[in-house]
Amino acid sequence: MSPDPTLGGAPPPVDLRGELRRAVQSLHAAPTRRRSTTSDLSIDEELLLHSIGWEPVELVAGVSLFSVPMGVWNWGQGEITSASSAFAGAFEAASHRLHRQCAKVGGHGVVGVAIDRVVDRHHVDVSLLGTAVRPVGAKRIDDAGVFVSDLSARDFTLLAAAGWSPLGLAAGGSFVNAPRRSIGATIQQSSQNVELTNFTEAMYTARESAMERMQSSAIRMGGSGVVAVSVTEGPMPFAGHAVGFTAWGTVVRLAGDAHRTLQPSMVLPLDDPVVAFEAAALRGS
Repeated sequence: MSPDPTLGGAPPPVDLRGELRRAVQSLHAAPTRRRSTTSDLSIDEELLLHSIGWEPVELVAGVSLFSVPMGVWNWGQGEITSASSAFAGAFEAASHRLHRQCAKVGGHGVVGVAIDRVVDRHHVDVSLLGTAVRPVGAKRIDDAGVFVSDLSARDFTLLAAAGWSPLGLAAGGSFVNAPRRSIGATIQQSSQNVELTNFTEAMYTARESAMERMQSSAIRMGGSGVVAVSVTEGPMPFAGHAVGFTAWGTVVRLAGDAHRTLQPSMVLPLDDPVVAFEAAALRGS
């Protein structure tokens, strides 16, 4: 009968041969491969994603550069259609590449997309960068079912909790020539504080065209609206007589039967006790 170690006896002998044999076998075993992720999300955003059953997958990007023909920025009338078409083509191509890359890494959508657009005299450059996400353990889907959104992971979580889902990015852009002023009007207004109506009218024209194109893109996606819209506007730095207006945002649609009202809860109470002190204590008495 072997001594019981709980009663103060000697411990059982160690099987050194067996331990060595198991150690050698473990060297030949294939290492366990764990999926690594790269994300530009903050820690709290990743935790929020996990709270609704989603997880980050990988950083994905889409880039496109469209050329603008020479001479289109010269003085003229109305919209500069070549520049407007270049912006639309670059944004659409970059968005499609982002969809494909997201599907390739196993994502179901992209959140927190950073949008960088450059309008130059000879080209329009659009760059999209975001984090691909998916429901935890979900299987791959094709790029047709992937959504793209410039909403943060925090906003995406709130949107999902309220019963809504993002569909994609909608964008619109327009570049318009400001009508020429006569020499007499230019000289007369040079010493006056007056509105430059030609630039005002050109800006309104560019804005209406860009917003209409963004809304038309959202309708084609089957969305109910566009949220988190960002706009850029103003004269072109290389063509002071031309103005541009670009807009983009996330197309959303109600996923369930009805909107779910969120009930906020107090995290930090507002009735914290006030720590009192004696003024005399400041003098050391």
